[in-house]
Amino acid sequence: MTDIVDLDFNLGKSTINKMSKQLIECVPNFSEGRNMTIIKEITNAIESVEGVRLLDVDPGKATNRTVVTFVGEPLPVVEAAIRAMKRAGELIDMRKHSGEHPRFGATDVCPLVPISGITMEETAQYAHQLAARAGTELGIPCYLYESAATKPERKNLATVRSGEYEGLAKKLSDPNWKPDAGPAEFNERVAQTGVTAVGARDFLIAYNVNLNTTSTRRANAIAFDVREAGRVKKRRGAVVRDKDGNAIRIPGALKCVKGIGWFIEEYGIAQISMNLTDIKVTPMHIAFDEVCKSATRRGMRVTGSELVGLVPLKVMLDAGKYFLKKQKRSTGIADDEIIRIAIKTLGLDELSPFDPQKKIIEYLIAEDNRPLIQKNLKDFANETASESPAPGGGSIAAYVGALGVSLGTMVANLSAHKRGWDKRWEAFSDWAEKGQAINHQLLYLVDEDTHAFNKIIAAIRLPKKSEEEIQVRTAAIEAATKNAIEVPLQVMKTALSSFEVLKAMAEIGNPNSVSDAGVGASCARTAVIGAYLNVKINAGDLKDKAYINQTLTAAKEMVAQAKQLEEEILNLVEEKIDA
Repeated sequence: MTDIVDLDFNLGKSTINKMSKQLIECVPNFSEGRNMTIIKEITNAIESVEGVRLLDVDPGKATNRTVVTFVGEPLPVVEAAIRAMKRAGELIDMRKHSGEHPRFGATDVCPLVPISGITMEETAQYAHQLAARAGTELGIPCYLYESAATKPERKNLATVRSGEYEGLAKKLSDPNWKPDAGPAEFNERVAQTGVTAVGARDFLIAYNVNLNTTSTRRANAIAFDVREAGRVKKRRGAVVRDKDGNAIRIPGALKCVKGIGWFIEEYGIAQISMNLTDIKVTPMHIAFDEVCKSATRRGMRVTGSELVGLVPLKVMLDAGKYFLKKQKRSTGIADDEIIRIAIKTLGLDELSPFDPQKKIIEYLIAEDNRPLIQKNLKDFANETASESPAPGGGSIAAYVGALGVSLGTMVANLSAHKRGWDKRWEAFSDWAEKGQAINHQLLYLVDEDTHAFNKIIAAIRLPKKSEEEIQVRTAAIEAATKNAIEVPLQVMKTALSSFEVLKAMAEIGNPNSVSDAGVGASCARTAVIGAYLNVKINAGDLKDKAYINQTLTAAKEMVAQAKQLEEEILNLVEEKIDA
């Protein structure tokens, strides 16, 4: 009997990261908040880069500073940041700048924030790349801070920026403060542009929790309970101090949270206004729950909450799953349903409608390049039947695989809610989550297979008049053909990984749904074999014979495994049905 757990094709984080789009956010702060013409010139430079989406421009007159937010894949974001820094350096003269906010450069800070499909370590490497380019191409000295810092003493932005612009000449002459990139001298260019702090940091969430009170004082009491800084310790009304005369503080319950209570006249309620500075340490749902606990202790009640600005998808999914687990319900359900649970539980729609398409970063910037999976069943079938060669067998194989693992996921969810099986809900929830992850990948691959075919067509249509053009065209066709092999090969691996879920559900799942596990296994086998046929036909056009032999050998082994696993599961299903 094949041990599915030991298969090399189980879907892991590396596979997901490889196939998912990497997104980062860039939040540069420019030392100009009054001249809208200059600000527009800078944002035009950002928008000139294809693949980057400008999300927000927030100028401040008193601070004479503008915070800009844009997102995209890492390389376009780095390019957009360089163009913005260049334009800011041309238009802003730091010798003439004044404002309330600390600053030391025309582009004062330029942090990169991982949004999805990318780690903080990877984001820090892009920050290093950005700083190096700014130093070399623009002549702007750069210090790396937060997670991109090269020295522990440079992690804190306030430390890096100490002395501000007026202290730059002295700072740059100090060997201990040699910039991480760019010139270490206060030359004419640097006198105008100043320097820039380039960093990698976590996403910051501005989050308000609504209370059934109008009292700012009572709201502040809750804020002091939860925020990291807590409250000043007092005894008989007097501040308690340490031996050095510093006020002693009683820390609040939540790390990496800043908070204050205030009254919002527009809504007629008091709120706890929080900045969640590290959502890995204190995620949004934990902050909400802690405010609820404090409010209850103080005789108040939380009525809802409010997100200021945008939020990463993961934050909403984590919140929804957290509340589902508290209800002892399966978390292996569709993202839309998980998000709906989060919105309702957090009361994000109490003060105004909460539209996930406008509030979740990934949804807001999603490109319309997944047309097949957006179609209804009838239109998808009609599109397949049309005279166009795409979608073809590869896309259909991926979709059949998605249907198969969805059946296994359904059995897991039904089992999690089966009467009398309450103590087993969490185990079945884990199986459902695994099934959903595989389903997401296969749905992604439905359109990806068609994109791969289109890349081959585009390569074939390249000009071939000169010898150089012929070489470029030949190389492009070879690369596109390899990609058209890799995509169905990924379909094979992903569909094969679904047998683990399907077999488990045939063995331990709700017996009333055992036939669904069997149908899912047949779909999974079809997906593997169908994708194999695409691998094989595309391999015939490839010149790299060593690659072909290695790939086809691995693909044939996957086909054999799929056939064996389907047979084992179907035998198990029939035994249970006949029992």
